[in-house]
Amino acid sequence: MSRIVHICVPQAWEEAQRLGQYRADSLDGEGFIHCSTWEQVSGVMGRFYADVEELLLLNIDPKKVEAEIRWEAVDGDEYPHIYGPLNLDAVVEVKRVAS
Repeated sequence: MSRIVHICVPQAWEEAQRLGQYRADSLDGEGFIHCSTWEQVSGVMGRFYADVEELLLLNIDPKKVEAEIRWEAVDGDEYPHIYGPLNLDAVVEVKRVAS
């Protein structure tokens, strides 16, 4: 399984470092953390993060994720969703990008 990506603001990643795990707002609201493939990232950034100046791309190794990952259909494509908090050791790289 290839790497998956979660897009977040730097403050959310800083909070994860303090807590020892990453919890997106969607985990409490929807029950999962939204992720994408690398091929889907630019489309997701354009649709949902166009007005955000600075973002981080969390490069995640799915084999290291302790929570369940489900691939689910959204708008005619399949996206990976993490059903639980993301353990920090599954994040193998953090890339800073401007949207």
